[in-house]
Amino acid sequence: MLEKSALILNSFLPDGGPYRLSELVARTGLSKPTAHRLTADLTRLGWLERTGAHYRLGAKLFELGALVPRRRDLRETALPFLQDLFEATHEIVHLGVREGLDVVYLERIHGHNAIWLPSRIGGSLPLTCTGVGKALLAFSDAELTERVLSQPLPRLTPYTITDPEQLRTSLEQTQVSGLAYEEQEAAKGVSCIAAPVFVAGTAVAALSVAVPRARFRPAQLAPAVRTAALGLSRALRGGTR
Repeated sequence: MLEKSALILNSFLPDGGPYRLSELVARTGLSKPTAHRLTADLTRLGWLERTGAHYRLGAKLFELGALVPRRRDLRETALPFLQDLFEATHEIVHLGVREGLDVVYLERIHGHNAIWLPSRIGGSLPLTCTGVGKALLAFSDAELTERVLSQPLPRLTPYTITDPEQLRTSLEQTQVSGLAYEEQEAAKGVSCIAAPVFVAGTAVAALSVAVPRARFRPAQLAPAVRTAALGLSRALRGGTR
């Protein structure tokens, strides 16, 4: 039953719902009676919430997720640097980590009139078409990079890089400069610059600034992004905040 409950919870990826019971049945392959019984149990536990005929993920999952030590400590240490980066740019700022072939966003800071982006806290996007993802992938081990490049690359917009050799070149440029660029690959009209965060030579996270294409000025943004990433790397190494 635990595996079947996990099927229901995982079916809310990547957008979080809400879904009707019939949609959950279709997404999980469970029988309707089983799905009905499990959704009732999950709702009672606070892992799901029900509004009318629709289910969405419950607040209890958010509370549990926020207590995961590695991510909680990283996010808390990173927040002052992310806030400094936002104050320096007044653009959308992200913090993300790698999970498999995706980047998972731990934090996102933005102003009142933020542009639309597919990123959200707790959500995931492919490594290959996001600035944060490219920064992480460029400094991952060669085996992972080759695995990514050996399979079809996902496309989110008409500008997403889907040619493996073109992506390989982009990653090599990131390794040289320490900065990853993404231009309208995750969302049309939006460009991004990102930098990895290192601990003991390993890229444990990356942070980025996302900017409307019309005012994307890499030469102006790069120093602020680089400074924030270096500062967070030092804080993580020294255990200070």
